[in-house]
This record gives sequence, structure tokens and C-alpha cells, in this order.
Amino acid sequence: MFVRKKVIIIEHDEIWQNSVVHLVDGTDRFVVGGCYADWDEASSNVLRIKPDVVVMEIVGPGRQGIAEISVIKEKLPDVEILIVTSQDEDSVVIAALRAGASGYILKSANFVEIILGIEEIVRGGSPLSSRIARKVIQNLHRNPDTPFTRRELEVLGLVARGHSSSQISQQLFISRDTTKTHIRNIYSKLDVNKKADAIELAHRRRYI
Repeated sequence: MFVRKKVIIIEHDEIWQNSVVHLVDGTDRFVVGGCYADWDEASSNVLRIKPDVVVMEIVGPGRQGIAEISVIKEKLPDVEILIVTSQDEDSVVIAALRAGASGYILKSANFVEIILGIEEIVRGGSPLSSRIARKVIQNLHRNPDTPFTRRELEVLGLVARGHSSSQISQQLFISRDTTKTHIRNIYSKLDVNKKADAIELAHRRRYI
């Protein structure tokens, strides 16, 4: 007898959540094992349900973003995580994949692409929206001989996109003081004193 694979959905938007539930349950390969607004709500049930796939948003009220991916993979190392989000910042995409996500699809995709993404991920693939795939390739083209830590590269990338310290703090879920410390370290390693000089040199050396 064929056993449908269990999917857990972690998403705060009820309308979007209900749409995905309807589509997943409408297939003959998958069944929704539970729907939750965030990881805090899901955590007490996930170990009991033991899903095959977790479809999750990483931004929204009360979300801890990348940290949630790491926690899920620590508790359930064999689970496949498919990120479905509106968030397309390079640093977030790369951090999510490094934390253990196997796929990353933007919410601008239609729901059929999401179902196809779930099917691909259980076959061992890594479904990526085309824009996300391009970002991953660009990241591979960067200079691997970098003086920066991973977090400093994330901060540097956001600085280059014009984000303020406050916006970077919210994006990466770190304090403003920590963000400012990272920026000071970046300037020091590049031996510059201005943001424009830091961005220009980082691009020239292919750090970002």
C-alpha cells in the first residue's frame, strides 16, 4: 500500500496557508500533517508527526528566520525543508541554504510550482526559483579568498544594497550594536573609512 508523505506547513498567513493545504491534500502523494503559524507553535508537534517535508516561511511576526531552519534540522536531520517566501535578499537565501534548507521558492511563483517543488525535493532535488538560482550562481562566482566572516559578508551585502543599520538588524535578527560592530570590522579589514569606498572595493575584489 502506498503511503502518502507527510508535509508540515509553517506559515503565518492563513489565506496562503489554506491554499497550500488544499493543494497538498489534493494530491495522491502527499498529506498535510499539520499547519502552524511559527516554529514555537509547531515544535511540540513536529517530533511526534515526523514529517517528510517542512514547507515554511522565514519572515513574519514572531519569526526567527534562519535559526528555525537550524533547529528543525538538528531535531530531524532527515527532514527536507522547502522555503517558500517573499524574501529574496542574497544573504538570507544563502544563509537559509547553508542552515539546511533543500529548496527555496519565492511566493511570486504559482501554487503549481510549489507542489512541483515538494515533489522534486522528495526525489532528492533542490527546487529553486529562477531568480534564486541566479543568486546562488553569483555567490559561487565570488572570491573565496575573503577576510570576512560569513556574518560580515551578509552585513556587507546588505550595506551594498543600501540598507541602514536598523534594517540590517531586523533582516538578520541581530542587535543594532552588533550590526555596527560588524560594519566597523568590515571597514577595518578593507582599510577604508566610508561606505562608498567599502562597497567599491568589495565589488572590485569580488567579495560581494
